[in-house]
Amino acid sequence: MRLRHIKGAEETIASSPYVIQEPETKKGRWHEVFKNDHPIQIEVGMGKGRFIMELAAAHPDINYIGIERYSSVLLRGLQKRAGLELDNIYFLCVDARDMADLFAPGEVDRIYLNFSDPWPKDRHAKRRLTSPDFMAVYGKILAPEGTVEFKTDNRGLFDYSLEAIPEAGWVITEHTFDLHHSPMAEGNVMTEYEAKFASEGKPICKLIARR
Repeated sequence: MRLRHIKGAEETIASSPYVIQEPETKKGRWHEVFKNDHPIQIEVGMGKGRFIMELAAAHPDINYIGIERYSSVLLRGLQKRAGLELDNIYFLCVDARDMADLFAPGEVDRIYLNFSDPWPKDRHAKRRLTSPDFMAVYGKILAPEGTVEFKTDNRGLFDYSLEAIPEAGWVITEHTFDLHHSPMAEGNVMTEYEAKFASEGKPICKLIARR
């Protein structure tokens, strides 16, 4: 799907107090950004931010970073963020491939992947956020007991992930093909897409992986 560019999005992002500029200078020093030593959790492809902002509001003892590479999408998240009184969440407008340049080894506690682009064509498999290439990036920044949590409505992408993640040297500790009717639904926070799909009765797949 082609995203409509919103005029002025880049300028708004560049001047926003909620977006960390030059994040590569914070590598190994994110505790200085948040002014505490709380665990750091990241959502890759945060979209409009409903999921990560709800988490931040519910868990003030955890620091959250939302990554969104598309400026027009991140702009919507910033508009939502402006109405919230939170001090444990920031955003980055970067490509997830570069995360190992932005975070030190072991600096991140958990990574969330929610309703990522399925990139259905085989020649685009390396672009999938659960591909071995991306899993290698996550492995460089996650703590030893850190986890990746992945949700999708796309069964093809989920089946691919169930094979690709173990092949990349990870262990899938839990998974379900129907999240909202499984024990994994306890404490689940929905994204915008998830709420829409759930209202249509569409099953949501989820897995949790660790190294």
